[in-house]
Amino acid sequence: MGRMGEKFFIQGGRPLQGHVRATGAKNAITKMLVASMLSDKRVTFYNVPNIKEVDVVTDLCQEIGMEIIWDKKTKVMEVVTKEIVSTTVHQRFSGANRIPILLLGALLGRVDREIVIPTIGGCAIGKRPVNFHIDALRDFGAEIEYQRAGAEKVVTARAKEGLKGTIVRLPYPSVGATENAILAGCRAKGTTLIENAAIEPEVIDLILFLQKLGVVIHVDVNRSIYIQETQTFHDVEHTVITDRIEVASFGMAAIATKGRVFVEGARQADLITFLNKLREIGGGFDVKKEGIEFFYDGPLNGRIHLETDVHPGFLTDWQQPFVVLLTQACGSSVIHETVYENRFGYTKTLKEMGADLELFTQCLGGRACRFASQNFAHSLIVKGPTPLRGAQIEIPDLRAGFAYVMAALVAPDQSEITGLPYLDRGYEDLEGKLRALGADIKRIKPKKLATAGC
Repeated sequence: MGRMGEKFFIQGGRPLQGHVRATGAKNAITKMLVASMLSDKRVTFYNVPNIKEVDVVTDLCQEIGMEIIWDKKTKVMEVVTKEIVSTTVHQRFSGANRIPILLLGALLGRVDREIVIPTIGGCAIGKRPVNFHIDALRDFGAEIEYQRAGAEKVVTARAKEGLKGTIVRLPYPSVGATENAILAGCRAKGTTLIENAAIEPEVIDLILFLQKLGVVIHVDVNRSIYIQETQTFHDVEHTVITDRIEVASFGMAAIATKGRVFVEGARQADLITFLNKLREIGGGFDVKKEGIEFFYDGPLNGRIHLETDVHPGFLTDWQQPFVVLLTQACGSSVIHETVYENRFGYTKTLKEMGADLELFTQCLGGRACRFASQNFAHSLIVKGPTPLRGAQIEIPDLRAGFAYVMAALVAPDQSEITGLPYLDRGYEDLEGKLRALGADIKRIKPKKLATAGC
């Protein structure tokens, strides 16, 4: 991800104006691709985003045995896994994303062989411990160990006597651990109950997909999910939900640049908490039949308190661009990050761009979180409005990357941004969409060095 790669050059100070269509949710399609390997049935997905993250996951699934036909123009993907041809995932997927561990839940009930996956990676925003996953799968009767494969660490798993339905009590409503437990429960003998489960829209979309596939599954009160053993599966057609992170990203960028953008496909039901906070600071939005229009509606008022949380709370992936938005609002605001302990690393660059930010290790919130008294800088005070200036920026992770792009769009001079592969993971044709909205943004590829002749 170094500075020798492609760069964005952004000349800011222009309001974003126009119409943009939101893509399918990265955090939904990637999980459902893995879930489709529970059976040998054919699955057709619609509204599939053409992003690097999906490329990586399709490569991973093909290595396991999935056959894929993907029409990127129509956003339609057809997949079928008639046979599991390999249960060992190559080390090249070790740092790509956090999907490999979900293969355990999907495959343990389908094959009676040892499954080997590399250690998992993704954005460096916190530890994201996998013990929630491992403990849940062990509740089903899986034998899981960490082993060395040469210089690398791998996770090995097997259920010699098959998975057995169980009660999984998650210590924290982790999205990934919930999804893994759901996948394991689909083929586990008997009934499974998952308590303190995540109920994010992407998890619900997975549940709806699995119901179509043939699974008897439902969400009950108090974050409980019930699943019955499934032996008969069906062909499925499923439309991926709209990416609520992308929707909010374009909405905040429109307001921060004092513009007006209609985001086609935006779903109000997935954005309730975000829209409430937007309204609190005076940001304009209008919910329409085909989406939501976001617009600048006069000076923004800060002086708010915001805590990230699991759904239906304020999504941690909305936090970074919202901080940029608050730099343009009057007054001091408090952000308390309760999901990841290291999510404010991006603020150093924003301060260099002129933002008035101060980090705290204390819980500046209505309640103490699991990072209390652990010396993690997980609270932030934002003071505004402050003018931002262009800068040379290196992107450290996906969501910080959009926050930097947004800050560069606000700053009236030029910014140079590297580390674009992070953005390509989660945003489809970001520069093209921004240009269509009037942004002065160019993507520059590095010049190839000439090779010496004989």
